[in-house]
Amino acid sequence: MKVAIVKYNAGNIYSVVHALKRLGVEPVVTDDVTTLRSADRVLFPGQGEASQAMGYLREHGLDVVIRSLKQPVLGICIGQQLMCRHSEEGNTDCLDIFPVDVLKFQPVRHEDKVPHMGWNEIRTAKNGNWTLEDGSFVYFVHSFYVPVCEFTTATTDYIVPFSAALHRDNFYATQFHPEKSGAVGERILQSFLEL
Repeated sequence: MKVAIVKYNAGNIYSVVHALKRLGVEPVVTDDVTTLRSADRVLFPGQGEASQAMGYLREHGLDVVIRSLKQPVLGICIGQQLMCRHSEEGNTDCLDIFPVDVLKFQPVRHEDKVPHMGWNEIRTAKNGNWTLEDGSFVYFVHSFYVPVCEFTTATTDYIVPFSAALHRDNFYATQFHPEKSGAVGERILQSFLEL
C-alpha cells in the first residue's frame, strides 16, 4: 500500500510518520502532485497557522489537488480545519471540502484555557465506516474548532461541543491527534488504512 503525507509548511508531520511506521507502513512525505494522486491513502496532518498554510497550498497547487483526490484522505488537527470552508484564524478561505466555518474558542470561565490541550473524551455521533470508539480519550492541541455539523462523526465538549471528527465521501478528519493518542489512536489510524 502506498501512503502519502502532504508536505507543506506545518509542524508535527513526523510524529505521524513514526505512528504509521509502528503500524508497518512506510509513508512518503511529499508535495509532488503525481505521488499524491497515485497514493492509496493520503494523510494531511499538521500544526500551524491557517493563512500561512493555505498560502503554501495555493502556491504549490496543492489546494486543487487535495480537493480532487478520490482515495481516502485523512486531515489531522489543522488538516481538519483547512478542509473546512473558512477559518477565523487569519480570516482565511480554506479548501471547502466540509462547508462549515472554523471558529476560535472564546473562554467563558476563568478555568477555560485556550489552547485546548490534553486528553479529552470523544462521543461518536455516527461512525461513517471507520473506527471511532465512543467514550475513548484522545489527545488535543488547538485554539480553533469546527462546530458540530452534518458531517460530524464524533464530538467533544470543551467550552462548547465541537467536531472531534468529520467525514464526507472519501474525506475524513480528526481535530485530535491519533498519532499521539496511544492505542486508541493506533486503532483509528489502522481503521483508516483499512478503508
